[in-house]
Amino acid sequence: MLRASGRPPARQREVETASGPARALIEEPDGAPSFLLALTHGAGGGIDAPDLLAVRDAALRLGGTVARITQPYRVRGARAPGSASRQDAAWVEILTALRGSPPGGPAGLAGPLPPGPGESPPPAGQDRLLPLVQGGRSNGARVACRTAAAVDAVAVIALAFPLRPPGRPERSRAAELRIPGRKLLIVSGDRDRFGVPGRRAGARVVVLAGEGHALSRQPAAVGRAVTAWLPRVLGA
Repeated sequence: MLRASGRPPARQREVETASGPARALIEEPDGAPSFLLALTHGAGGGIDAPDLLAVRDAALRLGGTVARITQPYRVRGARAPGSASRQDAAWVEILTALRGSPPGGPAGLAGPLPPGPGESPPPAGQDRLLPLVQGGRSNGARVACRTAAAVDAVAVIALAFPLRPPGRPERSRAAELRIPGRKLLIVSGDRDRFGVPGRRAGARVVVLAGEGHALSRQPAAVGRAVTAWLPRVLGA
């Protein structure tokens, strides 16, 4: 069920990782949250990309807590993420810190966001475990897919997943989209020069006509795709 607006103000958390600090902008729904959504940016982008904001808005209306995460390499000003293994390790550290629990906990469950320094603990009755959904755009979608099992995400939202480098079909990244036991939403534009993933088991694939890799022409359509898919995944 969609919730009306009236949400608390966003709060920012800094999270230390072995790759340097990350930043999380955390936004809460107007009532007790029913899930946690962690979102991140593309390789040289930021957390205010139109498609990410559309997904954030959809998740908040559905009653989720949303953490939009700036990864350590972007915090220090780099545009390229570097080593995928280091990037993934940092992501797991970030999610572990935000969830307040060690990796390898109950499958598909995330703890409530612990209060930051000087913040009050959550009200009584809001400390139950929350399902974790994670996602991102472009390179961030790759991170979300690769780390889904490590952080016990129940589902992944992959926006503009870069199936292969432009003009290099032999360098397919389709294997990263194989995430057994987790639901997957793929949203791509039919004009994406990085390619468009095909249909696959366990995944919902939405291809938007006239959109390129930025998914910026009709972000509302991205939000509608999430709104239609996420409640079914979470059993709402």
